Amino acid sequence: MGPVELLHMSVFSQSFSPCGRFLAAGNNYGEIAVFSLSAALSPDASEASQKPILNFTAHDGPVFSLLSTDTHLLSAGNGEISAWSWAELIKKSTKAAWTRKPSYETSLEIPEINAMIINPKDNSLIVGGGDNNIHIMDMETGIFKSVLKGHTDYIHCLCFKEREEEILSGGEDGAVRIWDARTNRPVHCIEVFKYEECARPQFGKWISCLATDSDWMLCGGGPSLSLWHLRSMSPTSVFPLPGCQREAVFYQDLIMSVGEGPHVSHCLHGGTVKAQIPCTPSSLNTLALNLKNSEHRVMTVGGSSHQIDVFTNFSYRAFSLSF
Repeated sequence: MGPVELLHMSVFSQSFSPCGRFLAAGNNYGEIAVFSLSAALSPDASEASQKPILNFTAHDGPVFSLLSTDTHLLSAGNGEISAWSWAELIKKSTKAAWTRKPSYETSLEIPEINAMIINPKDNSLIVGGGDNNIHIMDMETGIFKSVLKGHTDYIHCLCFKEREEEILSGGEDGAVRIWDARTNRPVHCIEVFKYEECARPQFGKWISCLATDSDWMLCGGGPSLSLWHLRSMSPTSVFPLPGCQREAVFYQDLIMSVGEGPHVSHCLHGGTVKAQIPCTPSSLNTLALNLKNSEHRVMTVGGSSHQIDVFTNFSYRAFSLSF
């Protein structure tokens, strides 16, 4: 890849291998790079340890979403999902185990897939994207068994609330919709932009990030990043972060968030921004925590750069991996 392509690269998605020793990252050119965290974190790591052990073109369009199961890496491109065996990727083999397409309403439609999550209760894959609908695939048979309709514009993000077996979806229409995964029926709809404390009309109403932790939900995008109590369906904290946030996660007693601007924000549940940790990319799309494996416990962030920053201590950048 030439210098111009590297200059214009954006990393959109990341996923750690089930063993926690490898990181896969997807970019705007449809490529997936696989990095060895054990090599990059070893005491005798060299510059070569920060390059991919494997880099291949997986899709025609950008790889907006990556997700790992116990055995496979799932990647989403324009209108399709492919599965790659982690065991084969580590051996540097890039043959897809399978590729599936949701049943779209017209054959002319090739909507991007922006988000994928697993429902661990019934081992189904839940996907959302450019056709405004949520598609649910049975992972055993590979058959798309249901479609959830309700959003009026495309879906950016999904998360799953295990205890209640609920799917949460956020979209360009400004709504966070909550669905019962057992019946596939809508339960609630929160139009975040209609709450004065969250609304930022200058940025729009779209919801680009969602996360849940028991009775709590984080969401943001056009509206400010806010923490909601799901039983009362009301915002309890609004975080004073200037740009649009693209990914936010709960971690211990912190909320970590990335979006516009070259930093990871550490926020307290009460609404204060505790720290902003500098990063290499000028704008960030993705934040991932590798908590499966204490030896390779890292936070990685990617965005408008061919570099992915690695944090071993979550308070400063240790080094960068690069495509």
